[in-house]
Amino acid sequence: MAGTAAERADQPRPTDATTAVGGLLDVLGVAAVVLDERGRIVLWSPQAEELFGFSCQEALGRPAAKLLVEEERQHEVLELFGRVMSGQGPWAGVFPVRHRDGHILGVEFRNMRLEAEGGRFFALGIASKETTLRRVERDLALSSGLVGQSPIGLAVLDTELRYVLVNAALEEINGLPAREHLGRTPSEMLPHLDTEAIEARMRAVLKTGEPMLDDFTTGFTPADPDHEHAWSASFYRLEDQAGRVIGVAISVMDVTDQHQAALAAARARRRLSLIADASIRIGTTLDLATSARELADVAVPEVADIAAVDVLDSVLAGSPRANDTRGVRFRALALKSAHPSVAVQAADPVGEVALYGAQRLVAQCARTGRPVLVPRVRGSDFVRIARDAAAADLLEQAGVHSYLAVPLIARGEVLGALDLKRAHNPTAFDSDDVLLATELAARAAVCIDNARWYQQQRHATLALQRHLLPPHHTTAPPGLAIAHRYQPAVAADETGGDWFDAIPLPGERTALVVGDVMGSGITAAATMGQLRTNTRTLARLGLAPDEVLTHLDETTRDLGEAMATCVLALYDPHTRVCRLACAGHPPPVLVRAHGRPHLIDLDPGAPLGVGSVPFRTTELRLRAGDDLVLYTDGLVEVRDQDIDQRLEALTDLLAGPHRPLEDTCDLLLAAMRRPDTADDVALLIARVLP
Repeated sequence: MAGTAAERADQPRPTDATTAVGGLLDVLGVAAVVLDERGRIVLWSPQAEELFGFSCQEALGRPAAKLLVEEERQHEVLELFGRVMSGQGPWAGVFPVRHRDGHILGVEFRNMRLEAEGGRFFALGIASKETTLRRVERDLALSSGLVGQSPIGLAVLDTELRYVLVNAALEEINGLPAREHLGRTPSEMLPHLDTEAIEARMRAVLKTGEPMLDDFTTGFTPADPDHEHAWSASFYRLEDQAGRVIGVAISVMDVTDQHQAALAAARARRRLSLIADASIRIGTTLDLATSARELADVAVPEVADIAAVDVLDSVLAGSPRANDTRGVRFRALALKSAHPSVAVQAADPVGEVALYGAQRLVAQCARTGRPVLVPRVRGSDFVRIARDAAAADLLEQAGVHSYLAVPLIARGEVLGALDLKRAHNPTAFDSDDVLLATELAARAAVCIDNARWYQQQRHATLALQRHLLPPHHTTAPPGLAIAHRYQPAVAADETGGDWFDAIPLPGERTALVVGDVMGSGITAAATMGQLRTNTRTLARLGLAPDEVLTHLDETTRDLGEAMATCVLALYDPHTRVCRLACAGHPPPVLVRAHGRPHLIDLDPGAPLGVGSVPFRTTELRLRAGDDLVLYTDGLVEVRDQDIDQRLEALTDLLAGPHRPLEDTCDLLLAAMRRPDTADDVALLIARVLP
């Protein structure tokens, strides 16, 4: 056995058949010493001479305590000697003894009283070097033959976790000879393993006696410092015949092949899971920047340490890809890094446009529509990856060692590129990573393209709607102060049909209108424009509010499947009479200058476009300082709260101190509007002037 051989290299070897006989006692080197009743040495064996260094001539007749024990401990020895000689029984234990050359060695004694003829008593001491005895006990605890021939790495460590035995298989696993292990701990021998955790497990086994089986660990050893290996280790507590804990035995098997196969299978499962996850995580909204960030979030850290999503600026502008001989113009949409890194400073800031020359790898990727892979980035590669020399220096400083760019292609058009880098991850990009990144980019490209089209549609819809709504600064109608707000829906496909209007009429009267076309998008915005125009025309004919709504109902039916809600208030500043009619719309709020706000009790009517449902006009008299609050359902309707609760919350907000109208608009939108609302909000407040 390798470890045992190394330990026994300094032991005398037998020279003939006679000296070879003896076995275990010879290995132990048991020394025998006999003392008389006064503690003087009367018998001294050759083994005693070998163990303690004193010859027979030097030892015989001398007091053993003075010869072998330091002065400060002689009283302790004499006390033990007296107990043995008085018949109190034998004594056994380890005691520090002075060698002839002056050094102190630990010796295990077995002392007992002997009785001779004539009634004389003697003390017999059997002694062995403690370290020799411990070694033999460990050797006996584990069969030398089994350990030496086992293909499994085996070792024994003492209670201080120092190697005392290492077999040939473990020598090969660790790449170090047994003699270098002995007397040293795993942390001293194998600094590239998590030896702190390994030694903690050993201590737990020493303490509890419960073996720990098949403990898995990975790392590097001197046997193969360039490749990671995997091992399965088991730990067992060792005890001597008396039940004393003498150390821990370990068995180690190299399971690198199985580990790598399991890693490959797990990697395949993770990639399938990542692709499935990407289908859920990418494209959660129709926002272009959000879709790009979601792609970067999916790619980091599973695929790369650093990911950037860049889209062709010409694509965002809605124009065909320009054939600029100078290079490709990108707009940075997203950047994600798994760790703080100066490589982030080398990337284009999100939102900015950068021109990449034709020699740049990301430009080649966008031009050809094919992935560009640099498994091992060399010094000359950095200038082809980064935007300029300074950025190239930052990438090299960050330790970027592998690069991959894949195109974002949707409906046959290259939209941009997904730029991936590895710095902390030591593995280089390979063909599997190319396939994975290409699949992720393809799924994300469709979402990004959808977001792009919806964004263009949203801009067109908002532009149309803003054009159809009244200008932000309008002339105040006679006898009234007004404030208004319009907020489009958060979602790009929900923008559409809410409107408000303040229509000047003959006789200094004013028609106040708030309406909501059901549906969204450009169609809803166009329908809203038609209804707003018709409302203005009908109101100027001098019709009553219910008559205006009746004609609007007919107009809405003529538009096909369109429907809308509307509330119309006609105010005369000379009489301060306000006449209102409602077509399926939330009721306005009347805020008296002195009194609690309340919902105006109107006949609710039916939405415009239903037909055959009469509308009724309600008349009320206003006073100076009164506020009339008109709004669309986007202000009060939410999924998780009853409409009555929301209306009560609205009136509670309006019950506060009398504020400027603009402040009231801001308060209502801030308090009532949810950030994730999927509906427009139109708000119009009119205050009666003195």
